[in-house]
Amino acid sequence: MKVIAIILGIPVVPYTMEEAVTKLIEDVLKKKRSFVVTANAEIIMMAQDDPEYKIILSQTADLILPDGAGTVWAGNYLGYVIPERVAGYDLYLRLLEEAADNDIPVYFFGGKPGIAEEAAEEGRRRWPGLKVVGCRNGYFSAEEEPEIIDGINRSGAAMLFAALGAPKQEKWLAKYKEKLKPCLLMGIGGSFDVLAGKVQRAPKWMQDARLEWFFRLIKQPSRFGRMLALPKFVFAVRREKGMKK
Repeated sequence: MKVIAIILGIPVVPYTMEEAVTKLIEDVLKKKRSFVVTANAEIIMMAQDDPEYKIILSQTADLILPDGAGTVWAGNYLGYVIPERVAGYDLYLRLLEEAADNDIPVYFFGGKPGIAEEAAEEGRRRWPGLKVVGCRNGYFSAEEEPEIIDGINRSGAAMLFAALGAPKQEKWLAKYKEKLKPCLLMGIGGSFDVLAGKVQRAPKWMQDARLEWFFRLIKQPSRFGRMLALPKFVFAVRREKGMKK
């Protein structure tokens, strides 16, 4: 039985990548519902300032995984055992691979117009047999949401990947969790852009050295404001540990 790591009020399950993939695929094949969040330090800090988001992460989500070196550090620093990070993009790719192998239909929702389709095309190239049963961009009005939900449900998708960015993607999935028919609901941020080749990911050595955040900052200096969440996260985790002593 895994001991859930409570990090600033957010329950993180310390699965390895292999454990997460195995569980999620088994759940889909059993038609068991899973609302999955891959939580990095930035997402956990967003929840500290957004009560609605914190409720979604702490009560509505079915599984929160440790995405990011900061989450892994925080869990271990607080006395839990988190063996490795389960990066959202890597998990997304592994699930697509398994979907192709198990004939599981998937739906791509989000991104700029045309990006989901390009990501789907690249997915089919990498994993022949991948069944992408629908694509829809992330630009829509509230009035269009019933039509979007109907389209997702009619597609027959068993996995829904929403690339709307945090916290929007989790809020949208939580809002319509009971209306959506796919078994797996998962927010994946900018993963369509990466799979489609529009955004470059950090080299493997930088990922292993826990410097992926620095690579993103170099490529997108506009992220500097968001990166300020990292030192705030470290301070908040240290304070939480101090309060427990």
